[in-house]
Amino acid sequence: MAEDAPEETSVAAAEGIREAVSSKSETAGTILDTLDAFALSFGDFRVSVFDILIVVTVIFGVLALAWFISKLAKRGVRRITRLDDTQQLLVEKIVTIVVWAAAFFLGIDLLGIDLTALAVFSGAFGLAIGFGLQKTFGNLIAGIILLMDKSIKPGDVIAVADMAGNETFGQIRKIGVRAVSVTTRDQREYLIPNENLMINQVENWSYSSKNVRMQVAVGVSYEADMDLAEKLMLEAASQCDRVLKAPPPTVWMSEYGDNSVNFVIHCWIDDPEEGVGNVRSAVLKKLWWLFKENGVEIPFPQRDIHLRSSDQLDRIFAQFADQKSNASSVAKE
Repeated sequence: MAEDAPEETSVAAAEGIREAVSSKSETAGTILDTLDAFALSFGDFRVSVFDILIVVTVIFGVLALAWFISKLAKRGVRRITRLDDTQQLLVEKIVTIVVWAAAFFLGIDLLGIDLTALAVFSGAFGLAIGFGLQKTFGNLIAGIILLMDKSIKPGDVIAVADMAGNETFGQIRKIGVRAVSVTTRDQREYLIPNENLMINQVENWSYSSKNVRMQVAVGVSYEADMDLAEKLMLEAASQCDRVLKAPPPTVWMSEYGDNSVNFVIHCWIDDPEEGVGNVRSAVLKKLWWLFKENGVEIPFPQRDIHLRSSDQLDRIFAQFADQKSNASSVAKE
């Protein structure tokens, strides 16, 4: 009687498999009946060793199938040359979500689980999703929106700040389900939640163009030839390989400093992901040798000291003078 009542078995698929195997092989059927005999019953709910084996097998099989189909789908999307990198990533995420959702319902169907039996827990389950997974779903939707409007995409260079508030820049390596992976020049990897990039202000160096203007501060002596100094600054910037010829470098005089006349060299690059500090260093190194060859002085801090006269100071100077005269007299003797 128990075998005819499907509601007394926890997994309907297990019952069907056991009957099919028993009809084909009596020995195999006996083994399965033995496994099914070891069971725990809680009222009308019954779970046997055979049920557990079937559940584990189905779960692993469905997961493996979903993973395999997801990989094939991603390869197929990447072969579509009409899509750019951002569109390919967006399609891959949508396909992945569809595949895993289909795998979930396939597993439910194979196990023969009646979803109406979970109606009692639907309220608590929905509440748990609402409070516990709202950030996860929020970041997932935010990531899809970012890919759709192409405001943030893999390969972009954006400004990021560390825990101490120091700002640096990094390149977006990956847009995941939960966060965006940004790698800086010192190989620090920041995982920024998708929601933060969507609702907060983001400085994207390569949103509409990868051209970035950088500044190199230079100071020269007040006695230097300013026209020659500007010419050498432009020459040093133009000789750097990564500095663009168009727009060309420019030099601005910024201020009269305490010890120097200060200039700023403005030059453009189109590969900010390769770094900015190394370009600044290359310009300064070339400018150093050009200044040396042309006699342009790079100043250092100088101070004029004024001593106020006093009787005590005069006595000290008099003692120094006496000691000097005595020393010269001894030397003559």
